[in-house]
Amino acid sequence: MTRTSGAELVRRPGDPQRATFLELFFDLVFVLGLAQLSHELIDDLAWSGAFRTLVLLLAMWWVWFTTASLTDRLNPQQPAIQLLVIGTLVGGLVMAAALPDAFGAKGLVFAAAYVATQVGRSLFLLFQLRGHDLQRRSARALFWFSVSSVPWIAGALAHDAVRVTLWTLALVVDYVVFALGLPTPRLGRSPKSDLPVMAEHLAERHRQFFIIALGELILVTGLAFSGTGFEPDRSAAFAVSIATTVLLWRIYIYRAGELLAEAIHASADPLRLGLAATYAHVVMVAGVVVTAVGFELVIAHPLGDTYPTWIVVILGGPALFLVGRATFEYAVFGHISGDRPVGLLVLAALTPAMLLGPPLLPALAAAVVLAAIAIADTRPRIGRRGFMTSTRAPRGRRTSCFPLYW
Repeated sequence: MTRTSGAELVRRPGDPQRATFLELFFDLVFVLGLAQLSHELIDDLAWSGAFRTLVLLLAMWWVWFTTASLTDRLNPQQPAIQLLVIGTLVGGLVMAAALPDAFGAKGLVFAAAYVATQVGRSLFLLFQLRGHDLQRRSARALFWFSVSSVPWIAGALAHDAVRVTLWTLALVVDYVVFALGLPTPRLGRSPKSDLPVMAEHLAERHRQFFIIALGELILVTGLAFSGTGFEPDRSAAFAVSIATTVLLWRIYIYRAGELLAEAIHASADPLRLGLAATYAHVVMVAGVVVTAVGFELVIAHPLGDTYPTWIVVILGGPALFLVGRATFEYAVFGHISGDRPVGLLVLAALTPAMLLGPPLLPALAAAVVLAAIAIADTRPRIGRRGFMTSTRAPRGRRTSCFPLYW
């Protein structure tokens, strides 16, 4: 393959901003990854198990996000970028396959796939972008991914709590240096002038990932239901799971989910807005994963005994989603609708009473709370101000809010 010049790889302001079929194909890896995370959590319903699942989720998310930011700035129609995305897809697939035993015998496979994906991508772009200003960004990413690779590999060679600690340190490095603009010795930070230019593209990619998370919820609950005899109680639990999935989609997409790109354009500080929106999506996706675990338990034992850890999962999944959704709404509109904190308080207040009933009861209660929030969202908000105010960016300004990390 003939090497394309660095300038030809970069998106231009007039290029189409819709996600490509290759990017959607890449997302399919994360249906498997999120489903594996659900199984990982259900096998260890303890705080330690929840934290380990969070570590794996953050690693998978970072592979997805760094790829999304890459195709936001570089043209995915170029063969070199397509090859890079496919290579990342393979790395993500290996990580997803190793997830169930990532804290066991397959830890080195998981860590090596993560490091090879992130470091290999940066090396590839360092070569491909020769002669272009963005080559310096690839050099910064290469430096920091090389730094974080040390605790990743060291953790894979260790066991138990040491592995958890080292992998947590590696993720802290990856996330924090990104938020600080990749400050690198002799290269400095990434200048704001290097930010991506396709706000609509990244907003669409975040919506698509959330839809992928809902797809994982449907997959897990569907498989759990297919393994039953379609008894009335399990059918009722499955119906509640479908209703909850629809409500999560509705609450997510209503206004804030639809208007993220416009909010980026209108924001006086798109970097701050973008970081908040990005991390809010991590919390919402985590909430969906926990919700999937809860419904797997409910469908299997709809009228059985209820355990405290089950209540935490069944009510905690929707609660975690609402926390992320409230953060997302604040990032887009600068305020939080009152029904979000009220919904969280109701879920918390219901928790003790839910111990007295079967698992189907808290699942139904959570669905009712979500339905009330979805209905409240449709009411007119007197005096509410949207983001289309004097903070709107100058005409023609099309900067996104996410520093590239590759």
